[in-house]
Amino acid sequence: MKLYRYLALSFLTAALCLPVASVQAKTVIEVAHTHKETHPDHLAMLAFKDYVEKHAGNDYEVQIYPDNKAGSNEQVIELLRSGSVQFMVISTSNLEQYNKKYALFSIPYLFSSEENYEKFITDPAVLEDLGAKNEEDGFTPLSAFTSGSRSFYAKSPINTPEDLKGKTFRVQTGRTNREMMSFFDSNYVTISFGEVYSALEKGLIDGAENNELALVEQKHGEFCKYYSYDHHQMVPDLLVGSSVFLYSIPHKDFDIFKQAAIEAQKVEFSLWKEKIQQAKKKAQQMGVKFKEVNVDDFRNTVSAVHEHILKSRPEIKELYDKAIALDSGKAAKK
Repeated sequence: MKLYRYLALSFLTAALCLPVASVQAKTVIEVAHTHKETHPDHLAMLAFKDYVEKHAGNDYEVQIYPDNKAGSNEQVIELLRSGSVQFMVISTSNLEQYNKKYALFSIPYLFSSEENYEKFITDPAVLEDLGAKNEEDGFTPLSAFTSGSRSFYAKSPINTPEDLKGKTFRVQTGRTNREMMSFFDSNYVTISFGEVYSALEKGLIDGAENNELALVEQKHGEFCKYYSYDHHQMVPDLLVGSSVFLYSIPHKDFDIFKQAAIEAQKVEFSLWKEKIQQAKKKAQQMGVKFKEVNVDDFRNTVSAVHEHILKSRPEIKELYDKAIALDSGKAAKK
């Protein structure tokens, strides 16, 4: 009898000493992006992490992999589509190969102001439309980050569209970007974001196009001393979730991740303009010269792209019309 009591007490003691994780292990959520840890996108994802762990910390632990640590966008999107990575922040340019609707944002001069552009990307109906085939796409858009406007920067001045001719620029992945550059009569490469610095250093490209943060955070301003405000595109980064993962969790958990994405969006928007001004000052200290150019000259050079893209991608026509209506002030009143 004493032996049985001893064994019973031993088993009870051992059970009480087991860590809680062995009873209910947390699900590790991997989040990836290509930006530095000072970038608004990363700070937004910290807010995402805080929200999830505050509201579901017993079930989930969020781990963030910035600065290409999980791989390039091209690599990570495949991991996300398979469910190996649960969330990522990625430009719509990288998504158009999976769903042509995402090509909408690569159309040059779609919006006349950042205000109109931001109204459009924060419209829940727009994300709902983009994500209509999320199971087939393998990813689900949850919120959009502004990312400002994109302009050209180079090792030599860009004053008119003529200054782009014959030069080689890095552009984002996507057929629409390649078509835009052909209308500018310029050469292009579509290397990953993390490879641009090396390509500039080796003289493989003459410049690139992005917002001002790239000059400082990615150090492109070490080689490109001329940034011209042609504002040719406004392309959002999207916080997307793996459809495989999102379809596998309870609805209440999905609601938590969705709200966390909205909180992340608020943080990114609130930080963006301040970060841009800080980057511009640092870039000027690096010797970068910023120039306002005649935007109409650039717009007119690629105006035919709109009709060309709409003919080749009829899937985007409805969203295109909605964007044009909003930008012209003719959007339907709700």
